[in-house]
Amino acid sequence: MVSSAVDGEDLVQEVLVKAIEVFPQGKIDNLESWLFRVAHNAAVDFLRRRKRHEAMRSDEAPDMIIDTSASATDRVVAATRLEMFMHLPLAQRGCVVLTDVLGYSLREVADITGLSVPAVKAALHRGRTRIRELSNESDDSVAPTLSQEEIKRLTKYADRFNARDFDSVRDMLADDIRLELVARTRLEGREQVSRYFHNYSGAQDWRLVPGLVDRRPALLVVDPNDAAAPPSYFVLLEWIDGDVAAIRDFRHARYAAESATMILFDRPTAPSLHP
Repeated sequence: MVSSAVDGEDLVQEVLVKAIEVFPQGKIDNLESWLFRVAHNAAVDFLRRRKRHEAMRSDEAPDMIIDTSASATDRVVAATRLEMFMHLPLAQRGCVVLTDVLGYSLREVADITGLSVPAVKAALHRGRTRIRELSNESDDSVAPTLSQEEIKRLTKYADRFNARDFDSVRDMLADDIRLELVARTRLEGREQVSRYFHNYSGAQDWRLVPGLVDRRPALLVVDPNDAAAPPSYFVLLEWIDGDVAAIRDFRHARYAAESATMILFDRPTAPSLHP
């Protein structure tokens, strides 16, 4: 829904907190549906805040409503590239994802999205049609890349990290460095973050490679003993005035890599794409 595994991870945490805060007293008939409704609404709020997509409500005409049953050939393949979903208006995207990827019924999708069943049918019909059109179009979009300055900074950090020269890596950190080991812990300041490097010094299953994750500058982590394996997770860095101000390490949240679009800028070969 939000076009990024990184943003999606943040949104999941927000949803869980919000669900705990607003959990109603008494019995909920369908807990899973209720939780997806909270998640769906949070995603809509997220997209509206960023002004990236259309409003939730559909204005589809009644004569666009399709038959209740759709044949298997009419259903969108769940493996459709994430970028294709981003071309759909928000109502269509939500209905296609909930129905064709997650397998909810029309009534369940209506309950989750707040749309009427006829509006769900219309959005689903138009969304599926647009996905099929996009699948038949040639992909002539320009591949994302990094500036030379970004590549230089990432490469410098990766080279020092890979050499296990952690004292030199510490010299690159801001005094008020913030570290998040996603799904595990958060640390602040050079002294606390030093423990993070100590833990890496004892592990042998990593090598950092500069690249992109969902079009963001990142360090992708590969297995040094298996050159053919895709990156298993990634690390995001934020820079302020040439210093590393924040680190987000997904070592303990490797599931995020499964849905992220990752591009390696490994030298000296050309960039390679890992969807």
